[in-house]
Amino acid sequence: MDLFEYQARDLFEKHGVPVLPGIVATTPAEARAAAEKLGGVTVVKAQVKVGGRGKAGGVKVAKNPDDAQAAAEAILGMDIKGHTVHRVMIAAGAAIAEEFYFSLLLDRAERRYLAMCSVEGGMDIEQLAVERPDALARVAVDPLVGIDEAKAAEIVAAAGFSDELAGPVGDVLQKLWVVYRDEDATLVEVNPLVRTEDGSIIALDGKVTIDENAGFRQPEHEALEDKEAADPLEAKAKALDLNYVKLDGSVGIIGNGAGLVMSTLDVVAYAGEGFGGQKPANFLDIGGGASAAVMANGLDVILNDPQVKSVFVNVFGGITSCIEVANGIVGALETLGDEASKPLVVRLDGNAVEEGREILAAANHPLVTIVDTMDGAAAKAAELAAAAA
Repeated sequence: MDLFEYQARDLFEKHGVPVLPGIVATTPAEARAAAEKLGGVTVVKAQVKVGGRGKAGGVKVAKNPDDAQAAAEAILGMDIKGHTVHRVMIAAGAAIAEEFYFSLLLDRAERRYLAMCSVEGGMDIEQLAVERPDALARVAVDPLVGIDEAKAAEIVAAAGFSDELAGPVGDVLQKLWVVYRDEDATLVEVNPLVRTEDGSIIALDGKVTIDENAGFRQPEHEALEDKEAADPLEAKAKALDLNYVKLDGSVGIIGNGAGLVMSTLDVVAYAGEGFGGQKPANFLDIGGGASAAVMANGLDVILNDPQVKSVFVNVFGGITSCIEVANGIVGALETLGDEASKPLVVRLDGNAVEEGREILAAANHPLVTIVDTMDGAAAKAAELAAAAA
């Protein structure tokens, strides 16, 4: 889950990372009040989960409360790369002497963490990484050790910090590691990390991504979720413990296992080209146990998507028998009753496949079509979706 900047700022402050005061506002009047409270020059910053806010006009300097109110009026409601601004953060101003860059992320390919650091930070860091990659130090971080004093010294040396700045910057990097570790993050980024004119090192802007799989040990993270912006169907699926992602097509997808579901998306997209460009409407992995309750929950979510015109249930019985899967489908349709109103194409394979198909055939539900192959089932689902469009 990506966090807003103000949420990242709060996490930084919680773990001792030096930050500036900031107050969130949802109206121009609140922005004015925040600027009055902070005093002096402030910065009004759009709170959206996307980069490039400054270039889009989503960051404005305010010399006084009147300026802050006017800036909030201009920024609130703004569209930045498809994200609507619903809140701004009024941050205390800083006299910046130098801008740096630091990030710590999960390097899945190498099965370790990767720290990236540069003495050149700011809005053009992406361009720097492409045009002058040597200016961005990349240092591997052992997950079992993290960023201790020695690793921090290695990072700042690789980035080219002066001896004068190496110690203060290294201290901040160690604190940012604590944020990464203790909050179960997969990304902690500071751009810019600045030196102010009085010599302080401050995290001026932060980006944090936390691992939702660690939610069981981070219950306080639930409060960080942006429920207002969540898709209603995705929110419903999450409440039902379903692995669901809404897409923009017309063929609903249910499968067991992420790999199988991903393959199903590809097959449906390919088959759909022959039927007016039908595409998958979602990713839904029901996992290994396709019980009637799980299947009913999955169908309930998918069938409530008005974009869905047909549903493709693609299940491979491994540990779970196709008998259980078939009983789950039949039970789900019985549970849903009249709510199940769109055609289902079912492809079963694997453990006890013949018995599973016999159960579905015996049920003889008018909405269910049994197809033996994955390609054939995908084509049938796309055909039914095109017919209902």
